[in-house]
Amino acid sequence: MGVKRAVIALAFAGGVVTAAAGAWLIVPQDGPQDEPAPSAAALMDAVMWNKGPIGGPFTLIDQDGRPRSDADFRGKLLMVYFGYTYCTDVCPIDLQSMAMALDKLGPAGDGVQPLFITLDPEHDRPAELKLYVSLYHPRLIGLTGSARQIKQIAGAYKVYYGKTEPAKQAERSIDHSSFIYLVGRDGHYQGFLPPGTSAERMVDAIRPYLATAQR
Repeated sequence: MGVKRAVIALAFAGGVVTAAAGAWLIVPQDGPQDEPAPSAAALMDAVMWNKGPIGGPFTLIDQDGRPRSDADFRGKLLMVYFGYTYCTDVCPIDLQSMAMALDKLGPAGDGVQPLFITLDPEHDRPAELKLYVSLYHPRLIGLTGSARQIKQIAGAYKVYYGKTEPAKQAERSIDHSSFIYLVGRDGHYQGFLPPGTSAERMVDAIRPYLATAQR
């Protein structure tokens, strides 16, 4: 079984996230403004079956306020996750699993770079991201930018997200897809892991990429 097929098999073994009831704000790829936005199902289908290009170049700001581009991470296997710091359900679980997977990999984990890209740039500024990523792993990098930049990178990765009506004014909630994207050392998309994937399954999916890098 090839590496990409192994990742897809793990995705089905772990279950596939479904869209919750209610309206989603679909983030489209760049294009004419009068084009209809793709449905959540279409975006998920594109990720699951690798229909069309996924991923691409970006320039954002990290938790220390420094500009960071995709080119900065060449030579590393990227684990790219989209979420926001006030997320109270799936984000903490997946980020914790990512951190545990890195630790389980031991020294080989140095070849993996985890990235957390916020879907709430209005509130998740560098200072907020710095505190947040420090809760999970010392090598986790948080990235933010303008709303336009986040929309572009989310669209490139076929991520959908939308604000929900908070029960209280002080609360904020964003519905979003929660795939963990694997990007190769050359910057090309390799596959995904679904939300809820255990640290052990992440390690099993990642090891073949690291073994290839050591040859």
